[in-house]
Amino acid sequence: MTLLLMAAGSGSRYGKLKQFDDLGPKGEFLMEFAIYDAIQNNFDQIVVITKKENVSFLEEHLKERLPKNITLNVLAQELTDLPEGTAFEGERKKPWGTAHAVWTARNVINGPFVVINADDYYGQSVYKKAADFIQSNNEAYALMGYTLKDTLSEHGSVSRGICKVDQDDLVSVNERLKLVQKGDKIVDEDTGLEFTGEEQASMNFWVCRPSIFDKITNELKVFIKDQDKIANSELYLPFMIQEMLQANEVKVKCIPSGGEWFGVTYASDKEKAVASLKNKTEEGFYPTPLW
Repeated sequence: MTLLLMAAGSGSRYGKLKQFDDLGPKGEFLMEFAIYDAIQNNFDQIVVITKKENVSFLEEHLKERLPKNITLNVLAQELTDLPEGTAFEGERKKPWGTAHAVWTARNVINGPFVVINADDYYGQSVYKKAADFIQSNNEAYALMGYTLKDTLSEHGSVSRGICKVDQDDLVSVNERLKLVQKGDKIVDEDTGLEFTGEEQASMNFWVCRPSIFDKITNELKVFIKDQDKIANSELYLPFMIQEMLQANEVKVKCIPSGGEWFGVTYASDKEKAVASLKNKTEEGFYPTPLW
C-alpha cells in the first residue's frame, strides 16, 4: 500500500511558516509522524510530492531514516509535466494544484493509495482504518472524515469541506471558506450558514485508485487550453473525485476517522502542535527519536 504526501509546492499549505517545520521532540518534521503511522499499518511505499529544489534534501533526509524495506519516491511537481500533446509556455508562479500533484506520481503508483497533506497530523488510528478499507474493497474510493468542531483553529477562521453523507456513501463535499466558532454554533461568515459541529469535514485524507490518473489526464488537457484558467486557477483533487462521483464513475465511502487532527494554519497553531507531539511521545505513542 502507498502513502502519498503533498508537500511544498504541490498546492498544500506546507512551507508557509517555514520550509519544513521541525515540530517533533527531536526535530522531526510533521510529515514524519504520518509516515511512521502509515508504516506501522503495513504501508510499504512512501511518495512525496514537492518542489524541484526540495527533492534531493527530502530524499536524503528520509532515506537514511526509513526502514530498508520501504520504497521511497520523492518527486518534483513541475509546470512542464503535462499530458502528451499539450504544452505550457507562459508564465505562472503557482503549481497546477493538488490534482496535478497526485498526477505527478502516476508512473510510480500501481495500486490503491492514500493521499494526505504533508503539513497535517491525522492521528494514528486512521491509517489502520484506511488500510482495512483498501484490503476489503477492490473498487471504491474513500474519504476519511473528521468531526468539524475538532478541526477549528483558536486563532482565526478556517476553510473546510463539509461532507454530505447518505448512510456511509459520500454525496458531496461543500467548501465553506470562513468557518468560526460562535457560542455553541459554527458559522460560515461568508454565507451565514450555521453548523452544529458534529458534521464530518474533509481534511484531505483520501483513499484513491489508479483510475484517478486517467481522470486528471483528461481534465488537464481541457484545462491547459483555457487561457483564463491557466493564469491563476488550479485543479483540485476533491473536485476531480466529486466529478467522478457525480458521473457515477466511482463510489466514495465517507468513513469517520474517529481520531485527532491538527495542522498549522496560523503561526500561533505551531505551539499547540509542538506540545501535542511532545505529549504523545512522552505517553509512549511514539518512540524518541522517532526512527
